[in-house]
Amino acid sequence: MKFVRRTILAAAATGALLAPLAGFAADIKPRLIRFGYGLVENSNQGRAVKYFAEQVEKNSQGKMKVRAIGAAALGPDTQMQQALIGGAQEMMVGSTATLVGITKEMALWDTPFLFNNAKEADAVLDGPIGQKVMDKLQPKGLVGLAYWENGFRNLTNSKRPVQKLEDLDGVKLRVMQNNVYLESFKTLGANAVPLPFSELFSALETKTVDGQENPYNTILSSKFYEVQKYLTVSNHVYSPWIVTVSKKWWDGLSKDEQKILSDAAKAARDFERKDTREEGAKALADLKAKGMQVNELPAAEANRMREKLSKVNATIAADVGQDLWKETQDALAKLRK
Repeated sequence: MKFVRRTILAAAATGALLAPLAGFAADIKPRLIRFGYGLVENSNQGRAVKYFAEQVEKNSQGKMKVRAIGAAALGPDTQMQQALIGGAQEMMVGSTATLVGITKEMALWDTPFLFNNAKEADAVLDGPIGQKVMDKLQPKGLVGLAYWENGFRNLTNSKRPVQKLEDLDGVKLRVMQNNVYLESFKTLGANAVPLPFSELFSALETKTVDGQENPYNTILSSKFYEVQKYLTVSNHVYSPWIVTVSKKWWDGLSKDEQKILSDAAKAARDFERKDTREEGAKALADLKAKGMQVNELPAAEANRMREKLSKVNATIAADVGQDLWKETQDALAKLRK
């Protein structure tokens, strides 16, 4: 009799413990999430999406599954953004620069020489300013979850080392098809040429352009060292990526499902930044080993460039709003103390 009573009590206790879990599990439905990205599977971006997918599956007890679709198979960033807005695709990660047409405040991250180092970028992007800019996406049909890292952009060219501002004079430099980049490099004296990335290698090879600017990882993986001799560590723009979700789809999720996705995006952010920075340091060493002549842009020259770009910065400030601009500058001044 005692044994039976003990068994009943044990079963009741187990039931009491499992009750909240059962309630929690009831808030997670089986879901297939199409997650698009631009780079190949074996890239810092691809590895981070894989990590995100693993976190989501683990924390949803296998109910939520992420189908990672890379190599721009679902189209370029702009096309995927429209698919998310329309509810035809659930998630993506892409450049903040391609969101400027949807949310003008995203142009803040295109500001030349905004951040001096990755620590400053992390603090601002992960803090209230980064969140404020991200929140501007919601009325446009997108939900931002976390900023990941593309990295600091650096200059390469086949003409001469860029050691001072004047060294950019007349250099035909390929830039992204983005007005801030065009205006910035024209102001610095370069002949800025907008070109799609897919055409860049052959343009460098045929000397249609003399140079380009990208993070180390991209310079190495795209084999630009074969057609470029000089690499200047300029860190002139920090490029973030952003994980976004279709608001149409997001609004249909339970709070528990939203938390699983949000937590996974942040965990993958930390994983991705560490991976990208380690890969970047290795990429720079590899580029030197492959014969590129590397020089660092002196701080005094970076400051000269920054001063020269004050008109471009004034335009960005007007576009994103003076309040947001001032809040960002104040936050950076505080971080630099």
